[in-house]
Order: sequence, then structure tokens, then C-alpha cells
Amino acid sequence: MDVKKLQKELENAEIELEEIAMQLADMLGAALYFAGVKKEDLPKVVDLYLQGIDEVFEGEDEDEEMGFEEVVKVIEHLRVKHPKFFGK
Repeated sequence: MDVKKLQKELENAEIELEEIAMQLADMLGAALYFAGVKKEDLPKVVDLYLQGIDEVFEGEDEDEEMGFEEVVKVIEHLRVKHPKFFGK
């Protein structure tokens, strides 16, 4: 393979990763919304979620996979620590 072809493939892969990251962010927003977070609070709670990952899994291997149960665990942690964002 030549360098130009490899560069193009790398650029395409980077674009795909950005698109996947945006889709994951949207899915997290949807999960938080259905957990009771108001739309206007989603950006703040997404930031709290990212901090919450460190708080919930402190001392654990950072390379561990985050599956369904881990996501729920972090959201439950946020409900306890920041109940004002979780209305009914």
C-alpha cells in the first residue's frame, strides 16, 4: 500500500470514530433522559456521568469494558449523589 492510500484510510477511520462517539453521546443522553434528567440539564449530567465513572470504578482497571450493568451502576450513583437532576 502506498502512503496516500494509508492516509486516506486513516482519515476515514477517524471520521467513523467521531461518528460513533457522537452516536454514543446521543445514546447516553437518551439513557439519562429516560432516567429522569430534563433535556436542559443533559449537558451538565453527561459531564457528571463522566466524573461518576471514575468515582464508581476508582481503583479498578481502566481498560475494563463498560457494559449495560456498568452504565446502570453509574446512573444509579448519580441519582444518589445528584438527586436534583433526576425528577419524576
